[in-house]
Amino acid sequence: MRRSPLLALLLAVPLIAPPAIAEAAPAPAPVVAPAPTEGPVGTAWTVEPATGRTTVTVDDTVGASGLVALRDRLAGTGAVVRREPGRLRPLIAAGQPVYGGGPPCSLGANVRSGTTYYFLTAGHCTSTASTWTADGAGTQVLGVRVGTSFPGNDYGIVRYTTTTIPHPSAVYTYPGTLPVTGVATPAVGMAVCRSGSTTGVRCGTITALNVTVNYAEGSVSGLIRTNICGEPGDSGGPLYVAATGKIVGILSGGSGNCTTGGTTYYQPIGEILAAYGVTIP
Repeated sequence: MRRSPLLALLLAVPLIAPPAIAEAAPAPAPVVAPAPTEGPVGTAWTVEPATGRTTVTVDDTVGASGLVALRDRLAGTGAVVRREPGRLRPLIAAGQPVYGGGPPCSLGANVRSGTTYYFLTAGHCTSTASTWTADGAGTQVLGVRVGTSFPGNDYGIVRYTTTTIPHPSAVYTYPGTLPVTGVATPAVGMAVCRSGSTTGVRCGTITALNVTVNYAEGSVSGLIRTNICGEPGDSGGPLYVAATGKIVGILSGGSGNCTTGGTTYYQPIGEILAAYGVTIP
């Protein structure tokens, strides 16, 4: 039987001063609703860096009465409330698939500490199982979970125990591979792609940072938002810069789908590396 190698986943110009004029009284600063550490299930909260204004995204599980209550809560704050289709959920169903006994998730990145090697994936995946394999039948064991965090965060780490399945520092690009060269700091407007075991490679841009998403399973904060779609099974896969091979984050969850479009949220890779004391590649 052929074994497919598991691949990692992910001028200034001088200005002439105008003549001095009488200084006007400063306009009062707008009241801004802060993004909460927790909020109603089915909502995602972020403060837009360009305006300082809070944006609240509402999914289909928030009914009319819940929407009215949310708008009342935010009245006078200048916050923007908008609805997106679908339901915010961890995409439990990267790169290539990894299995913990249930539906697959996706491998996010191969990392190491000294000569010990690990892979990262979503915490809502690793919280469900301790042993992880390369196949749904459970015969190709990859390793054992040594850390997991969900909710609050959404990441986990598995230590490789296999010596027979290669695990290079690369992103599987359906088909082909992209060598991973390091880590990129996320920024709004950055062009990025993600790789996942259900829908392959999809690309778009980062649309917000430091987002709090309120899943039914609990809230996760500090996430990256993109306009890239995702579906169950893509969870844990890498968000990366295709031009440089640098990993930006791993997929937590999203809403919508890859038929009609969607939104996805990612745990920044730098936070995960710091939490577990590992490096990439």
